[in-house]
Amino acid sequence: MARSRPGPHGDPGLQPERTSLAWGRTMMALVTVSAIFLRWLPAHGFPILLLFAVSSAAALAIYLTQRRRYSTSSHGIARENVDADITAVLWTAFAGVVLGGLGIGVVLAA
Repeated sequence: MARSRPGPHGDPGLQPERTSLAWGRTMMALVTVSAIFLRWLPAHGFPILLLFAVSSAAALAIYLTQRRRYSTSSHGIARENVDADITAVLWTAFAGVVLGGLGIGVVLAA
């Protein structure tokens, strides 16, 4: 049976792994929403492309920064000095607010 290789902190069940999985689920949700927006393109027209662009950009940003976030968190646990990644959370929240605002705008414009 293959065992997962523990990170630099020595325990494969610690917070970095759970956090990495949560970011992965967030990224997959954004990719799914992007696909749904493309399906709405014929009914709502080109303003939907703004929603698609924001959700795709947020998913891509999460994907590109995932390894760095995991490594920083993992090494932080090993050093017993972990800082929260407030920037990533704020940017994700900002993307959610922008998506909500654009969605309301598209619905009201229709």
